[in-house]
Amino acid sequence: MTPAQAYLEDVRDQFRKLKKLAEGALAQAGDEDLHVTLDEEANSIAIVMRHMAGNLRSRFTDFLTTDGEKPDRNRDGEFELEQPPTRSQVMADWESGWARLFATLDSLTPDDLLRDVYIRGERHSVIQALDRQMTHHAYHVGQIVLLAKHLRSSEWKSLTIPRRRRT
Repeated sequence: MTPAQAYLEDVRDQFRKLKKLAEGALAQAGDEDLHVTLDEEANSIAIVMRHMAGNLRSRFTDFLTTDGEKPDRNRDGEFELEQPPTRSQVMADWESGWARLFATLDSLTPDDLLRDVYIRGERHSVIQALDRQMTHHAYHVGQIVLLAKHLRSSEWKSLTIPRRRRT
């Protein structure tokens, strides 16, 4: 396996882990928890998930050939909900975004990694764009986990190694 092949395999694996971690937190959150905010400036789990899905669709639609910030994306609208979506609506949106990412990752070859792509007019190598996306999504998955854990409190079941327990 070449380093480029190993990188592509690892990127897929790391994104799968992030998705699984967020979904593990979501599974512990009640339907009413999806729309709770900690303050007026905070985002709910549903809003964070909607933003992540919109970001994925924008970035990974025609990834190699068009700017990652699509003209039809309403980024600010991702943070505003006229009506709270149901869990199934949140999940459908979520899955749509992730499906776009994984389809793109599956189509990439080692030769693509040093190609140029653009995000908001800024040039990135494919490696840089993927790493940027990974960092962005790790940040938001952390928000989802924190919110779900906060809302479940003592009922929370650890998604990683629980405190005071060695593996």
